[in-house]
Amino acid sequence: MLMGAQLMREWDLATISLVQAESTSRFHARNPFAAGGVYEDPATGAAAAALVAYLRHLAIISDETIEVIQGEDMGVPCQLYANASSTPGGRAQVTGRVRAIA
Repeated sequence: MLMGAQLMREWDLATISLVQAESTSRFHARNPFAAGGVYEDPATGAAAAALVAYLRHLAIISDETIEVIQGEDMGVPCQLYANASSTPGGRAQVTGRVRAIA
């Protein structure tokens, strides 16, 4: 993870998203925050909202909900569902199944 933190410092990045499309509606994501000392977040709702809005903006999706699988690689599998507004700059809604934080 040292290389990730170094890359993030060099480019002045707070976090990054690594996303692989399984289909046009199912994505696998990893969201390291190495610059802040957190190796990875198992469920990132803000990143899922940004992803669905970006996919809609690029017209990769139209009016569908996407599924984001995250946290599997770190042993904390989480499932997020995101849908973006059809209005540019509108809201995105994220729901799902994540781990409880005590």
